[in-house]
Amino acid sequence: MALVLHQLTTAAYLAASLAAGLALGLRAPRFNRIALGLLIAGFCLHTGAFLQLHQLDPTPALTELPLTLSLVGWIGTAAYLAVLLRVHGAALVVAVAPLAFGGAFFAAVALPGAEPPDPATSPLWSHLHIVLASAGLSLLGLAGTAGLLYVIHHRFLKSKSPNQLRLPLPSLEALDRVNAIALAIGFVVLSLGLLSGIAWVYAAEGRLWPGTPHANATLAAWVVYAGVSVLRWRSGFGSRQSALSSAVGFAVLLVAVVGVGVLA
Repeated sequence: MALVLHQLTTAAYLAASLAAGLALGLRAPRFNRIALGLLIAGFCLHTGAFLQLHQLDPTPALTELPLTLSLVGWIGTAAYLAVLLRVHGAALVVAVAPLAFGGAFFAAVALPGAEPPDPATSPLWSHLHIVLASAGLSLLGLAGTAGLLYVIHHRFLKSKSPNQLRLPLPSLEALDRVNAIALAIGFVVLSLGLLSGIAWVYAAEGRLWPGTPHANATLAAWVVYAGVSVLRWRSGFGSRQSALSSAVGFAVLLVAVVGVGVLA
């Protein structure tokens, strides 16, 4: 059942991505409402899929990369829907839906071969680390996406023919608010994820730092985001510079968490 729900989730997120793509390509904002409805449907199916995973015996480990990416997609979608309660940013679905689709797709493909959790590890610290790290990645991904769209929108508006811009993008103010909220919460959650990872390693191996490429790259990404946060709130950085630094920071974080993890 968990596999079927993940497959249905993938289909819903894909349909949302296509609808959002039509909104952008045809310059028809009404398709964004359809995309948002499909995204919500996919999120509900995604929630059911994770609930079903906990009914399996043995329960697949969240430390498996496909399930981790699926969790990132689920939390990212939840964060985006929560932000929509305060900010008018429905057009952001064009970026959120494909990311959610990617996470669910890997789980739908790899779920039958998922390994059970290692009894030698601490389920408390391992699951806490995965949840916090995934939440941090999702929120910072949302901040980076909003930042990238801010830079694109800003460039169009500053061009010589701004009236030709008819793409259904959120306003600069909305994108800046999404970037600020997601960056603030995401950096705090990522920091907690890093600390819980240290506690996990200490509980499992009796040392504070594993020294693996994945761990070192994640620490480097955290340092980058610490700099981005300081620039955002302490140095008087402009909104455009903050948006661009958030997008670059997320690219570094994605390479650290996913890229190095795959290559290791």
